[in-house]
Amino acid sequence: MYGQNGLLASTYRQWATGFTLAMFLTGSELSTLRAQSAVTASKGVHQTIATPGKFYCNTKALTPAERAHHKQLTDRIIATRRETVETEKGYEFQFTPADISLSELADWVAIESKCCAFFDFHLDLEQAGTLLCLRITGEEGIKPFIRTEFPAPAK
Repeated sequence: MYGQNGLLASTYRQWATGFTLAMFLTGSELSTLRAQSAVTASKGVHQTIATPGKFYCNTKALTPAERAHHKQLTDRIIATRRETVETEKGYEFQFTPADISLSELADWVAIESKCCAFFDFHLDLEQAGTLLCLRITGEEGIKPFIRTEFPAPAK
């Protein structure tokens, strides 16, 4: 018989074992993501971005079809962006509704939020429907990550 002290010790050992396993798996998953980032960058394909800290894209969250559609939308967003405005907590990308639709931006947000859940997204239709804005914000330190995803346009 364990008695009360023996039962507590057994429960603690089980918890400690589970916690250690969880930490091991979490650490190896992040290492895998960082390794994927390095491998993908060398092939010229953008799938994962990892920065020191808490911001990383989980590309496993997207199916191959979603990934392909996301790339098409991202390329379109970058190509049709009229202006980029730095805000206190991120960036606002401005568009002309004739160049890209609100539904296309909303579709991109829905997909992007699956792999980059740390972003906060804001869509606005302003100036009597002549200005469409996508604001991407997040916790402190998010701006360098956004700049990596959406480099400034060449002048």
